[in-house]
Amino acid sequence: MDSAPSPTHGAHSATAAEPAPPPLPVKLVIAGGFGVGKTTAVGAISEIRPLTTEAAITEVAAGVDDLTHTPGKTTTTVAMDFGVITIDPTLKLYLFGTPGQDRFGFMWDDVVEGALGGLVIVDTRRLDDCYAAVDYFEHKDIPFAVAVNAFDGEVQHELDEVRWALDVSEHIPLTVFDARETGSVRDALLVVLDVALARAKAAEPA
Repeated sequence: MDSAPSPTHGAHSATAAEPAPPPLPVKLVIAGGFGVGKTTAVGAISEIRPLTTEAAITEVAAGVDDLTHTPGKTTTTVAMDFGVITIDPTLKLYLFGTPGQDRFGFMWDDVVEGALGGLVIVDTRRLDDCYAAVDYFEHKDIPFAVAVNAFDGEVQHELDEVRWALDVSEHIPLTVFDARETGSVRDALLVVLDVALARAKAAEPA
């Protein structure tokens, strides 16, 4: 009985394909005033159950925080929100939402540290609450975009009016989005990525 032919000397055996590298981790911050939709946005897009630090709004807090436009809001973020979304096989976003009240502003530096960029959410019904977040990112010189949350499917002012009211520079993108919709939040975050990557490219040596 003939034996099976032996492999040809020097032939290369098939090798398994190398595993793809893990996606690049990128930290982004979602910021804005009280009740603008930060926690909602993180929850709408995160592929994991979001980590939230929500606390009940007490009678004392209700006297400090303006609930006029958010009468159904019963909790508030007291530290941060956290979520994760894989944009594609090469990129994973780690999302950190800031607390919105001024009295928790001391935590912002810790939350923002190491972030590539930020998304500042705006409620056009109360633009005064949004100045602090815009000023913060401008002062820190962190790339950011402004996203107007379309509460009830509409906004109260045109984007040009919002830009003028917030005194936002022309090079900072403004967009309208719905914090409840996954695709809408994703598009807004991609705007931030574009701004951050453009800044990084401009900083590269010629």
